[in-house]
Amino acid sequence: MTDTVTGFVIVDKPGQLTSHDVVARMRRLARTRKVGHGGTLDPMATGVLVLAVGRITRLLTFVSGCDKSYDATIRLGEATITDDAEGEVTRTRDTSSITDAQIAQSLSTMHGVIQQVPSAVSAVKIDGKRAYKRVRDGEDVALPPREVTISRLDVTAVRRNDHLDIDVSLDCSSGTYVRAIARDLGDALDVGGHLTSLRRTRVGGFSIDEAATLEDLAERDSPITHSTLETVRRLMPIRQVNAEEAAVVGHGGRLPAVDLAPRYAVVGPDETVLAVMSEQGPIARPEVVLVSS
Repeated sequence: MTDTVTGFVIVDKPGQLTSHDVVARMRRLARTRKVGHGGTLDPMATGVLVLAVGRITRLLTFVSGCDKSYDATIRLGEATITDDAEGEVTRTRDTSSITDAQIAQSLSTMHGVIQQVPSAVSAVKIDGKRAYKRVRDGEDVALPPREVTISRLDVTAVRRNDHLDIDVSLDCSSGTYVRAIARDLGDALDVGGHLTSLRRTRVGGFSIDEAATLEDLAERDSPITHSTLETVRRLMPIRQVNAEEAAVVGHGGRLPAVDLAPRYAVVGPDETVLAVMSEQGPIARPEVVLVSS
């Protein structure tokens, strides 16, 4: 295998590895430095991580903005500094009086388009410095709320043993912090809360059912699980062009608009993905050119 390998890899990320750790392993498997990911998962989290290998890493910007799905477990009665199980417990409360109806009512206020304050221990930048680094340096961090959309938030189980644990399943927009849902539920019920498990089950059109483990990928002749064309078909519409038009696109040129969609991938007669273009009036302009003529 050479460093000319190109394509996408849908990985089932294991727990305790960072997204960068997974990228580093893929660089070794693909024998190239040209590997990137389309949306960070915390070390504690598992599930779908979309990687791109080769020149098409520039397409990851269209992956990172996709809606996502998660399965998660929220523990009530304990708040942590990180809003998840990896952080120090900052307060505890008795949860024996909390009812299923109260849980459902509080979660219902987080459904739809909401203003959500990201976790203080997050990758959000404040004056160029990551929020989590400021927290670790002893600074008090107050992040402004941001608009996110939670289109589905279902309670799948409530367990009352040594702790009060709630399993949830949700669909949400990019930029949603599931840890913040746990924190806000705990705050709404005045008992504190944090996330004890998180599994990403979908990114855009890619589901956990088609994700491969790192062990599986290591045994394959090629780590690529999805071709570039297969991937972009799930991300956006396709505009097929002839050889003459392909040459224009390869030089970064414009094409006449065809009113297909505001944004689409341009594919040449040999099925090569040439570029991503957007239409502005009568002209289609390239946003990303992948193949140069």
